[in-house]
Amino acid sequence: MTRKRYIFLVLILGMLIALSPFSIDMYLPAFGDIADSLHVKSAQVAQSLSSYFIGLAFGQLLYGPLMDRFGRKVPLYFGLGLYIVASVGCFLSGSLQMLIVMRLFQALGGCAAQVACIAMVRDLFPVKDIAKVYALLFVVLGASPLLAPTAGSYLTLAFGWQSVFIVLLAIAVLVLLASVFFLPESYKPDKSYSLKPGPIIGNFITVIRNPQFYTYAISGAVAFCGLFAYVAGSPLVFIDVFGLGKREFGWVFAGIAAGFIGAGQVNSLLLKRFKSEQIVPVSVIGQFLLSAIFLVGALSGWFGLAGTIVMIFLTLFCVGMTNPNASALSMAPFTRNAGVASALLGAMQLGLGAASSSAVSIFNGKSTVPLAAIMAASATIALTILFIGRRNIVERVESDPEAVGVAH
Repeated sequence: MTRKRYIFLVLILGMLIALSPFSIDMYLPAFGDIADSLHVKSAQVAQSLSSYFIGLAFGQLLYGPLMDRFGRKVPLYFGLGLYIVASVGCFLSGSLQMLIVMRLFQALGGCAAQVACIAMVRDLFPVKDIAKVYALLFVVLGASPLLAPTAGSYLTLAFGWQSVFIVLLAIAVLVLLASVFFLPESYKPDKSYSLKPGPIIGNFITVIRNPQFYTYAISGAVAFCGLFAYVAGSPLVFIDVFGLGKREFGWVFAGIAAGFIGAGQVNSLLLKRFKSEQIVPVSVIGQFLLSAIFLVGALSGWFGLAGTIVMIFLTLFCVGMTNPNASALSMAPFTRNAGVASALLGAMQLGLGAASSSAVSIFNGKSTVPLAAIMAASATIALTILFIGRRNIVERVESDPEAVGVAH
């Protein structure tokens, strides 16, 4: 593959994977305006974020088998079409209940882009390059929050919160056009792939029983909960607790998101000297230590606005190091079932993310403690799962050297 084609494919895949963070982050500064417009509390508006995460999680399980059966692009087109229709529904929402439902359908459509992106990386690039490609894509994920909340704050102030969903609709149309005209089909339809419940469940079981998959997919997904907790809790912490305005919140959110960009760049450099298997445990340990300090400091009243920003930035920097490597290690064993593996990986990340974001919206008061506690708990659980799973991988390989080989 030429360097020009390599860069071109990464850019198109980056457009696919950026749709979800834009859908999540762009309307965060509008929580207060949405609450006032729909006559509810700001914390209740976070339920529309949780419904989006739930839709993403369940949609992953739908699109994985479809993309292994019909190829990547046809299900992708359907999903983007559904996203566009649901975005219109979000714009027209006159109640919180309608917004929650429309956000659910928006996620059910938009998650096709994420499943297709992850599966196509496995299709289009050799195994040795997967972690590097994921690192580049996570730079896109880091850059998206730099733009989305800031743009959302200005849109809300100038045109009202509904304008955010018109812009998201326009972005989805551009992504759809780019996919139709510039993205190659990376996987031919497989007519032998059954869509009956029994074989589908069997394929999911085959994937999840692979020790390399469940170790890195589950530990990475739990570690990723720290990010989802932050996304859901950031308007409550920075606007309600620290009293920032919409513009100031957008810039703080963007500054913290720069940690993901830095993590992606550092990760790309480290991959030249170290393997993903070496980077993941170090980054998870770093996330554990930093989130523990953040929790103790929140309980003790050590951190004001600046200290809170620094601790969240450093903790999420570690998340940004963990996720691309854990994702690459999870996907590496699979060829034929790459769509199913991608779906399971995304479902784990987003399902657990929905739970963590819901916990923040339910338990958050005028304090940073709930956010810090959830971030620390996710890091602790991720670290425990990682080290138990790595021990299982070693034991499994010793008894069956082909156990973590390429799964068909």
